[in-house]
Amino acid sequence: MACKDPEVDLWTVPLVALNVRVRKQLGLYLNPRSTVAPDWMAVAEAMGCTYLEMKNYESCVNPTKAVLEDWQARCSDATVGKLLSILSDEVERKDIVEDLRPLIDEDVRKYLDNQKKKAEPPLQVPEVDSCLPRTPERFGITLEDDPEGAPELFDAFICYCQSDFEFVHEMIRELEQTECRLKLCVFDRDVLPGSCVWTITSELIEKRCKRMVVVVSDEYLDSDACDFQTKFALSLCPGARNKRLIPVKYKPMTKPFPSILRFLTICDYTKPLTQSWFWVRLAKALSLP
Repeated sequence: MACKDPEVDLWTVPLVALNVRVRKQLGLYLNPRSTVAPDWMAVAEAMGCTYLEMKNYESCVNPTKAVLEDWQARCSDATVGKLLSILSDEVERKDIVEDLRPLIDEDVRKYLDNQKKKAEPPLQVPEVDSCLPRTPERFGITLEDDPEGAPELFDAFICYCQSDFEFVHEMIRELEQTECRLKLCVFDRDVLPGSCVWTITSELIEKRCKRMVVVVSDEYLDSDACDFQTKFALSLCPGARNKRLIPVKYKPMTKPFPSILRFLTICDYTKPLTQSWFWVRLAKALSLP
């Protein structure tokens, strides 16, 4: 639940209140260099960074993260309110503020709650809980999971919408049932029913799958699940430094290609002249360590 208390002055809340999730999301918006919208360099300049400092940030994997950490360390006025003011007023990135405000408000609420708890005297615990060790929160989520062994791992998580399932079947035939012998995580086939979709999806993408293949189509653009999966995967690899996410276009589109994926190399099945190389290229990319 977002923090909606009008009495909370964000200008007094230190930047440390923002957790890793929000900082990763800021990196997704600001790290890619853009000639259209102000990027991390504009934010760094507004925070008072020098030319030499910004040149040094350019060599970072996540320059936005480095800028925020340095600003937080050196400036006493590095607050959540000041950051929002810079984004909205000084660099004119109100789109970022609008998209991330619910997450930011939630972090602020949690931070203030934690500060309040620290100020309260500790409670005396009358007795120790002697119940048996609890079962791990997420085990047995896929068909091949062994509750007493290692969790099932995959070469790639397939992000798709239901209307593209025929192409997913072809992908299974070409990548799993040939000499490629890759192991794909197809949600409708491999995940056991009864668990929270968002929790299980995050677990699979982050901890069980080396990469994620995004089947991009007009229908994909309207899918909330695909949008969540794509943004979550991108948050794990800002700037796509480790080739974790691979977009696949298998049919012509009438809508614009998603801007969040435009900086990634696409595996295009719609080009007749290169179609014979499609599966070889995709299999090789998924086979990398």
